[in-house]
Amino acid sequence: MIPVAVLAVLLLPTPYLALALALILAAAGWEWAGLAGFGDVRARLAFALLVCGLMGMLWFLTPRAWYPWLLLPAVLWWLARAVALSRIERVEPASHGDPVLIPVGLLVLSATWIAIVYLHGSGQHGPLIVLFLMVLISLADTAAYFVGRRWGRRQLAPVLSPKKTLEGLLGGLAAATAWGLLLALALHRPPAQGLALVAICIAAAVLSVVGDLYESLLKRRRGVKDAGALLPGHGGVLDRIDSMTAAAPVFALGFLWLGGAL
Repeated sequence: MIPVAVLAVLLLPTPYLALALALILAAAGWEWAGLAGFGDVRARLAFALLVCGLMGMLWFLTPRAWYPWLLLPAVLWWLARAVALSRIERVEPASHGDPVLIPVGLLVLSATWIAIVYLHGSGQHGPLIVLFLMVLISLADTAAYFVGRRWGRRQLAPVLSPKKTLEGLLGGLAAATAWGLLLALALHRPPAQGLALVAICIAAAVLSVVGDLYESLLKRRRGVKDAGALLPGHGGVLDRIDSMTAAAPVFALGFLWLGGAL
């Protein structure tokens, strides 16, 4: 799937990428409704269509100047999740539908769409910025896995993901720092802007872990291993994009904060 995703980011014009991403997030919406406890096919389909319709409204009715204000609530929500997840000592099984997760799902999925579409359409280097974000999340996740496997001793979130360790997290943040420094040097950024870029990369890497852990929480509440079966052998769509749903909004908001001039 990686070559397909890379080619889509690099070759598709932003409107076509926005449409493709909307369809992917609609599929994720189908799975989200299931994790929210709404297993009826009609309810899940309705939520998927609602997600897709929301993307259409954002594309046709939302001025670009509004994007920071639309991304900020999602970033604040993810920061609040980071605090809440750190306090979880037990996961209570959920047997009924949770209506609160419907607006939460709309917020999470729409912010992901806004972030990636904004970055992709932010000038001639927009597709490369999106690709940089994709590599950033992949590098942080891979470094966390190998560092945690080799040196991991202290569990990061034993209730939600027993295999994640604090050492692994630090390894992932080190990889994110190096990747951010590499971009800053390649773009010949001034020291202050370069350090700001590195800070944005670190924040995105941290929240990517929060996104992963939050999806783990939703799955554990429902007693399932995968969010869905739309990708045979890979679990669900949400299992593939959970880190990106949290990382993309903070990265895009940081990009906006820097004036979109990376």
